[in-house]
Amino acid sequence: MKYCFETRMAVRDYECDIEGIVNNANYLHYCEHTRHLFLKECGLSFAEMHEKGVDAVVARMNLQYKVPLRPDDEFISRMGLTKEGIKYVFHHDIFRASDEQLCFRGKVELVCIVNGRLGESKDYDTAFANYIAP
Repeated sequence: MKYCFETRMAVRDYECDIEGIVNNANYLHYCEHTRHLFLKECGLSFAEMHEKGVDAVVARMNLQYKVPLRPDDEFISRMGLTKEGIKYVFHHDIFRASDEQLCFRGKVELVCIVNGRLGESKDYDTAFANYIAP
């Protein structure tokens, strides 16, 4: 997968469970935060799009947990983007920064609800045009 965006983050203690590893649900937060930062880079605001009547919503996820992250680990969240019909498919890979070990892989499919109906968004299409991998 060709990545079109990446960001660095660090694990916070409260994100870990009793086993001392990042709780599985937090990886979804990392991915969502990555997508929101990507939107900003594309010149879009999630909140402003909502005000225009366009909501990008998760339709499906496929998640693979590889190697756990632990407290204070720094990590790199990398993302690729494809489009399948009306779905935007975000390909997320999270790597531990210290050794580039793949910790998580996710495929997140989003669709747009435009004024209450499933549809296409010209704003998203335009903003993502230079980032969508063939």
